[in-house]
Amino acid sequence: MEERALLTRRELIRRFGTGAFLFFASSLAIPRSVIAQETQTRQEPDVIIRLRAVERRIPLLEGPHTVTWSYEGELLRGPRESLIPLEGSYLGPTIHVWRGQRVRIIYTNQIPEHSIIHWHGLLVPEEMDGHPRYAVPEGGSYTYEFEVKNRAGTYWYHPHPHGRTGVQVYAGLAGLYIVHDPEEARSILPTVPYDVPIVIQDRSFDELNQLVYLSTMMEQMIGFLGDRILVNGRLDHFLSVDPKPYRLRVLNGSNSRIYKLAWDTGTPITAIGTDGGLLEKAVHLPYVVLSPGERIDLWIDFGDFMEDKVKLLSLPFSIGASGMMGEMSGRDMMRAEPRRPGSPLLQGSSFPVMSFFIRPGKKAAHAPPGHLSSFRRYSLSDAINSRTPRRFIFAMQGMRPTINGRQFELTGVTPEETVQLNTTELWEFVNAGGMGMMGMMQQPHPVHVHGIQFQIVDRQVHNRALSGWESLNEGFVDQGFKDTVLLLPGTALRVAMRFGDYPGLFLYHCHNLEHEDLGMMRNYRIKS
Repeated sequence: MEERALLTRRELIRRFGTGAFLFFASSLAIPRSVIAQETQTRQEPDVIIRLRAVERRIPLLEGPHTVTWSYEGELLRGPRESLIPLEGSYLGPTIHVWRGQRVRIIYTNQIPEHSIIHWHGLLVPEEMDGHPRYAVPEGGSYTYEFEVKNRAGTYWYHPHPHGRTGVQVYAGLAGLYIVHDPEEARSILPTVPYDVPIVIQDRSFDELNQLVYLSTMMEQMIGFLGDRILVNGRLDHFLSVDPKPYRLRVLNGSNSRIYKLAWDTGTPITAIGTDGGLLEKAVHLPYVVLSPGERIDLWIDFGDFMEDKVKLLSLPFSIGASGMMGEMSGRDMMRAEPRRPGSPLLQGSSFPVMSFFIRPGKKAAHAPPGHLSSFRRYSLSDAINSRTPRRFIFAMQGMRPTINGRQFELTGVTPEETVQLNTTELWEFVNAGGMGMMGMMQQPHPVHVHGIQFQIVDRQVHNRALSGWESLNEGFVDQGFKDTVLLLPGTALRVAMRFGDYPGLFLYHCHNLEHEDLGMMRNYRIKS
């Protein structure tokens, strides 16, 4: 596979493969009624936003500007703080809404291939969820309108066309979507400017400062790993902070990289929220593990440090046999020349993520509130299938990433993937590894389920030698609501979920975006 860099609009199509693009576009057969959708509503929205996917040139490195694809936003109705741009970044604006508000988002696609927006973690009707079957071509539009039903929390939005999600997210199409509610407001948590978004991504650049993506077939099978770390769409990111408590809303926006986050001082990591909102109380860990698509809200009081500079690190870890294959993986496995020292950053490498410079000021002892939120915990007795959970096996079958031996079908769904509205079920995700050469790697799979939030019941380890369990097991935050969870090789996860909001066809898939694009994605149907 030839090296690909994100360059001009014409060069993008040429390098990404015109034939593949035309096949993808024609295979969707988008009806005109979807492209020119008009949503009929019972009431006028509280917030109206226009979002456009566009090509931009960003000064990320010294020299030529980097070509990216980005979301540009315009607030048409609602409070000014509903749409906050990230200045100097390719990332889209951060959307702020309140639970119970009605939101309308008018999306226009101005990149040269089909795309659609998925609201990652949000509870929305099926036609608002960004399913690939609703992808629109260049120049097409799609109107989203829904009531915000989620608990207060850190969510995000990104493209979701089949086969092209990885490259579009990598090119820059992503943004945060933050929900607030009265319970959160009563928790006396830090607010702006002490409530800070942290979007972590890895990227690689060529000699012309252009993004480089998927140089080899092996890199595609394993998942793309860049050699530079960006925070909020910027390289070598740092933040000047006061000696006060901060809330850090951390998103792993990388395509496939897993982070093992810790403070360089050895100070415990304090988690106060996960994918689905605030925890009941703070959790203190030596480090926290974050796989692609996951979010974690951290509490940190910078007044506790004696130093005037603190670093957030990603610590080293090993994922069993995949660590051995990591030395041969990606670009460098397929190159004749030897690997450059320190490049690329292999899965499980140790590196700094960002720095915090602490300004002088008065310090006072602070701790997170003792009680953060209240929510109902699911019990096994709530599940209608507690003794016979639905099992979903994630496996690499040769060169084919599969779920229960199947790959993605645009509208395909089996009886085993059909559930009933207003029921609670127990699902079991199993990482069965793979066969042949790919089986040697025993790859991890971050599992994401659309349309619901779930609770983790338990984790089971079947083969510790393959899982890398010991190097990561102290960093999982399983106490709250989740929509994405890391499934290590040689392990199984049981989760409880309630289908209580909307019927329809929704997705579940691996959030390693290269695995997703290769077909490790399926539909499930919620019947009314």
